Amino acid sequence: MPHSPVSYGLLLLCLLLALGLTLATLRRTNQQRRWWRLTAGGLAVLALWFTAYPPQHSVRGTRIEAILLTPGYHPDSLQRVVRQLGPATPMWRLGFAAPSDTPTLPSLLLLRERYPALRRLHVLGDGIPPAELANLGPLRLVLHKSAPRPGFQQIGWSRHLAAGLPLLVEGRFSAASSAPGAVWVSLRGPGRTADSVRLPAGNGSFRLRFLPKAPGRALYQLVARQAGKLMVSEPVPVEVTAPQPLRILLLSSTASFEFRFLKNYLGRQRHLVALRTGLSRGLTQTEFLNQPPHDLSRLTPALLARYDAVIADAGTAAALSSSEAGTLNAAIRNTGLGFTLLADPAPLPRTAPARASFTVQPSLAASADRPQRIRWLGTPDSALALVPATLRLAPTARPLFFIGTGRPVGAVQRLGLGVVAVVTLSQTFPWALQAADDTYAAYWSHVLRAVARPLPVLAHWQPLAAWPRPHEPLQLRLESSTFPGEQPTVSGPSPTPAVWLALQQDAQLPEWKTACFWPSGPGWHLISQGNQPAQAFYVFAPRQWASLEQASRQQAALPWLAAPASKTDERAASTRQPYPSACFFGLFLLAAGFLWLEEKL
Repeated sequence: MPHSPVSYGLLLLCLLLALGLTLATLRRTNQQRRWWRLTAGGLAVLALWFTAYPPQHSVRGTRIEAILLTPGYHPDSLQRVVRQLGPATPMWRLGFAAPSDTPTLPSLLLLRERYPALRRLHVLGDGIPPAELANLGPLRLVLHKSAPRPGFQQIGWSRHLAAGLPLLVEGRFSAASSAPGAVWVSLRGPGRTADSVRLPAGNGSFRLRFLPKAPGRALYQLVARQAGKLMVSEPVPVEVTAPQPLRILLLSSTASFEFRFLKNYLGRQRHLVALRTGLSRGLTQTEFLNQPPHDLSRLTPALLARYDAVIADAGTAAALSSSEAGTLNAAIRNTGLGFTLLADPAPLPRTAPARASFTVQPSLAASADRPQRIRWLGTPDSALALVPATLRLAPTARPLFFIGTGRPVGAVQRLGLGVVAVVTLSQTFPWALQAADDTYAAYWSHVLRAVARPLPVLAHWQPLAAWPRPHEPLQLRLESSTFPGEQPTVSGPSPTPAVWLALQQDAQLPEWKTACFWPSGPGWHLISQGNQPAQAFYVFAPRQWASLEQASRQQAALPWLAAPASKTDERAASTRQPYPSACFFGLFLLAAGFLWLEEKL
């Protein structure tokens, strides 16, 4: 009994109540059921007292271990851990939104403050968010892993794509062992299915491909169905960015459809394009797209400094004077200019840069007139095209395109600061005529990415969590050469207000700056900084990609795992706990109810 004025007041009230009930029973005219009334009155008084101050009993428990419940835990696992540690072991919840009788922790720091003697924490369910692991301090974890959920066990895709690149979604799916059968995994875009694959055994690896049509943010869905029934659907957010405009100079010795189609395509992509076409000896025609006209009659250092890449045919390369050839080589070596040569089925011109790294081998007449399958190195893209010649490369050259026999038809060679490419596919415009615009765009995007002069690197933001969640701290990292002059902001889905970010510069890598951000809800979030283009990242809802989040949490917790408990550990101890007050209050109601009912009889 605590020694306080309230307790003494309640004790006096109970004594007076007991005395009053006893005198009332003894002075009654009707003495029937007198002993029943005396017994009920005594029980009522005792129950009232024990409701306020219940008696205590010894319960087995532990003072150095506690139980932490996280989303996804199984009740059977909880019962097994409670039997092992004792029912008096402290138990908390973390990461739940719904109310419960079990107390919820806002942070693990609170657990360390309330139980300073704790040494081990038994974690049930999906695990502790990685951001909370730093608050463990000296605590060590004992993981009671949940069974892997059926669904996507592995997944990977590029969340930021340059326009013209395909979206590749690769992963592994595993259905429940109790539901065998084929599973269809499909990638759904806005209003239609982009790609799908069938897994006959219900599990296995998959690879889906889709080419986004336009820049912008899109939310695809990765769907798994079995026998027409939806099993799981997960979001696949992708941001397609428009490529930075390049400055490209096209040099054609004669008028050709190849250069005309290429000029129009590059202009539609907002690149700055200039085309010089030879008409006759000493007579040329010039065209300009997205830039003002200027002199293209001779290759000079000033002219080549205006461009990031030069694309020329073999006739133009052969007609270069010694001074122009020297100027071109110097621009490639010293300024990083990219050069692409569309080769004929003949030896390369002597004035061609890096000529020794490429040897043209004409194809046989039978194969030169028959379209062959062309493949992109490092991507699943392919197309049919005429192959008038192949290449034999020096050890320092790297192939770009090859045919089914493995022989390259396009390759690149590093030359100083720049890159030289040679391709033997002299006619790619038929792809555009055959409505294969995606193939045409993928081919030339691949060439330009390989040879173009590197553009200045813009400030880049990157969320450091694989699966950002609402109401969990998210570290955002900025990579830039200088510290931003204006404070960046993050804005979420409307009507969420913008939040200012406080940047901290890394002491070891000054180009890295980090900031902590707490998302308030799922969806696209934009980072704005001055006059630079806004950059987006996606925050996932709490139960999206839960199976992969479970694996990442368990992997992040490995450094905090506890060593196996020894026999000398203080695991079991007697802890005194009060009996539930509700039981005594119920006894008080029964006794008081009997006294009232007996009075009416």
